[in-house]
Amino acid sequence: DPDRKTEVVLLACGSFNPITNMHLRLFELAKDYLHETGKYKVIKGIISPVGDAYKKKGLISANHRVTMAKLATKNSDWVEVDDWESCQSEWLETLKVLRYHHQKLLSADVTNSLQDAVPVTKLGRKRKQEPNRHEPIKKKNQSPVVKSVPQVKLLCGSDVLESFGIPNLWKLEDITEIVEKHGLVCISRAGSNVQKFIYESDILWRHKNNIHLVEEWITNDISSTKIRRALRRGQSIRYLVPDDVGAYIEKHRLYSPESEDRNAGVVLAPLEKYASGSKDPQALN
Repeated sequence: DPDRKTEVVLLACGSFNPITNMHLRLFELAKDYLHETGKYKVIKGIISPVGDAYKKKGLISANHRVTMAKLATKNSDWVEVDDWESCQSEWLETLKVLRYHHQKLLSADVTNSLQDAVPVTKLGRKRKQEPNRHEPIKKKNQSPVVKSVPQVKLLCGSDVLESFGIPNLWKLEDITEIVEKHGLVCISRAGSNVQKFIYESDILWRHKNNIHLVEEWITNDISSTKIRRALRRGQSIRYLVPDDVGAYIEKHRLYSPESEDRNAGVVLAPLEKYASGSKDPQALN
């Protein structure tokens, strides 16, 4: 029964510096996996590039990264780009981005159900009650079938899951809320050690049913770092990124030894924020 399936929105946060075919594959792999469980229906994928305030080495301007992501997804009928996170003047925790998109779905849901419930009438005229238009009388204890709001799950590679273990990169309570309230869909190489990592963390183990591990059998080792390296060396990146993204990079000459030195020696926003904080966020050990 499709109505019984939980609707899911997949959210991928990251630098997308630049977006590659691998990023797009993550969405396809996750969707196939969730559909094959028979419990979920993926209704949307969202790419949310990080803002410039993240201060990662080699991070080019968000406006270029968002534009490339839009070019990359323009032929997708379900993956879209959201620039809300990238427009913020300060770096935002991933949890806040998840909450924002969850809230957005909630308010959209309320609007829809209001539109469904209230019949549109011409203003100023009392609508005559037609016969048989009365609400059917509800039997006692009869609850209406409520379609739950879609779940927003964080889509990531195994590197993101394992980064939970890096001191001062994540707040413990953020990790807890992400896995407890939202859930993770983690794409990992066949034979990678993500399961061991989950086993070694009490928090992740406690919520392991909310962490979906998707094995990537057709391996794809493209990374943004390698793409930038090829570009600095004047090598082709064709078939590694969507054609329109490659053309955009070439036109704007986006990646160079100079762009790679951006933010060199600058502390990454989360590390700066958490390491200086009085309360030391423990990472997963």
